[in-house]
Amino acid sequence: MSNPAETTTAAPEPVPECPHCQKPMPLCICDTVTPIENKLSLLILQHPQEQDRALGTARLLARHFEDATVKVGLSWPSLSKALGRPVENASHWAVLYLGSARAADLDVEGEIVALNRKGEVAENQRAIFGKLEGVVLLDGTWSQAKALWWRNPWMLKCQRVILNPKHPSRYGRLRREPRKDGLSTIEAAATLLAGLERRPDIAATLNASFERLLTRYREVQAEMPELAPKPEPKGRRRDFRRGKRS
Repeated sequence: MSNPAETTTAAPEPVPECPHCQKPMPLCICDTVTPIENKLSLLILQHPQEQDRALGTARLLARHFEDATVKVGLSWPSLSKALGRPVENASHWAVLYLGSARAADLDVEGEIVALNRKGEVAENQRAIFGKLEGVVLLDGTWSQAKALWWRNPWMLKCQRVILNPKHPSRYGRLRREPRKDGLSTIEAAATLLAGLERRPDIAATLNASFERLLTRYREVQAEMPELAPKPEPKGRRRDFRRGKRS
């Protein structure tokens, strides 16, 4: 008869994940995703160490759009290579900027602000936004997003934009942001695409989807602690992300 003290505890069964959003099945809300037709293309570059399967939003965001691409990696030689198709002019793409500029310090009113190379508010904001063909979002912690920024110098050719959100991130206490203007990736996309395309329905749809994810997470959190996000380095969470940039 075996000694109970010597009995090895069986490892818990791995939680199956959705092949589409890659979330654990208890957190998958793919069946509620509402398709959105977008005029502006969306490119999400995800740091390979971004492993928040529970609360990450990049792939859930991409599920909403036909013209959305998620690439995992550290660097690509050009915007065209990252996107997987030719891009004639990278300046017609916006990238959510990770610099020190904050809309609250620039005395601006809009939720989206275009910057020049000096980090100042660019002139002719309406003209800049009118020529945009797509948006690049960096997905990961603040430090991971910055690593993506510095490893991809072609981003310097893109139009830099920052956000001036009216409300803080819906993450609340589930995830701390290093800045008050920090948003999840899906919230950043909601603000950007709704504002640039002048379609508030985009923000309403994406934010509702994010709310469903957070509600689902809170429902299963107590019963399945293994789904809890891994601890992050203190003060490192970006996003938007950013900016989210997550």
